[in-house]
Amino acid sequence: MELLRSLIFVPGNRANMLERALGFDADIIMVDLEDSVPPGEKVAARDVAAEWIPRLRQAGQRVMVRVNSLDTGLTRDELGAVISPDLYGVSVGKTESAGDLREIEGIISPLEIGANLEAGHVNLIPWIESAKAIVNVNEMAAALVRTVAIAFGAEDYTNDMGIQRTDDGEEVYHARSAVAIAARAAGIASLDSPYVAFRNPAGLRKDAGVARQMGYTGKFAIHPAQVETINEVFSPNPEDVAYARRVMEAWQEAEANGRGSLSLDDKMVDVPVVKRAQNLLALVDEIDKQLAARGRG
Repeated sequence: MELLRSLIFVPGNRANMLERALGFDADIIMVDLEDSVPPGEKVAARDVAAEWIPRLRQAGQRVMVRVNSLDTGLTRDELGAVISPDLYGVSVGKTESAGDLREIEGIISPLEIGANLEAGHVNLIPWIESAKAIVNVNEMAAALVRTVAIAFGAEDYTNDMGIQRTDDGEEVYHARSAVAIAARAAGIASLDSPYVAFRNPAGLRKDAGVARQMGYTGKFAIHPAQVETINEVFSPNPEDVAYARRVMEAWQEAEANGRGSLSLDDKMVDVPVVKRAQNLLALVDEIDKQLAARGRG
C-alpha cells in the first residue's frame, strides 16, 4: 500500500502558491484544476500545472493533479496536458461507477503510450462523492490496477444527499465508513475528506483521529498548517512502536519455546496481536524509507 498520509491541494492557476509548495512536507502535492480554480481560468490552469509538475518533482515532491469530472468535458484535455514522466498520478472528481473508471482508463492508457511511459505509470485516485458512488464503491475500489486509493468527499456527498454538513459528522458516518472498508478490502489506501476549518487545529486533530480509527490511511489538507498534524495522526506514535517491538521480541521467544500465545503487560498476545504489530512496524519502515528517498529522513 502506498504511503499517502497527507495530500495538500494547491490551486493550479496560482503559480505563487505552487512555488510555496516546493517546500511542503506533504506526501503528495495535489495540483488542483477542479474546485479551487474559477471556470474562466480552467484552460490557463492546466498550462500552469504542466509547467510546475517537473519543478515540483525536481524538488523531491510527489505530484498529482486533480482534474475535472467526466461530465464537464474538460477531463481529456486536462489529462493530455499534465501526463508526463514527472507526474505520480491523477485524481478525478465525482466518479460514480466502475464504468466511469474504465472510461478514465481509456483516456490515460493512450496518453501513457504517447509519452513513452510504461503502462500503469500514472496512478489514480477517484473521488467518492455521491449516493450513487457509495452504492458502487466496492466495485470501484477494485476496478483498476492503477487505483492506489479512493477518496471520500464529504461536502459534495452531503450536497448530493440534500443534507446539512455538521461539525460532528454524524450525517456522513455510513458513507465515510463504506469508503474506508471498500479500500481495505481492495488493498488500497483510503483518503478522508479535507477538514475545512483550517484555523482550528484541535478540530483537525479530532477529525483526523476519528478517520484513522475508522480505518483511513490518510487525509487531504487545504492549508500547509494542517500537514504536520495529519502526518502525525496517520503515523504510528512512539509508544505504539515500542510496544510492537516488545510484542515481536516476546513472540519470537515464545515460538522458539513452542508456545502459540503469551502474556505481556498482563494482556494475552496471540496471532492477531502479532499481525497488528507486524503491520505497524512495516508502516514505520515504509515511512522511513520514503522520507529518506525524498531527502527528509
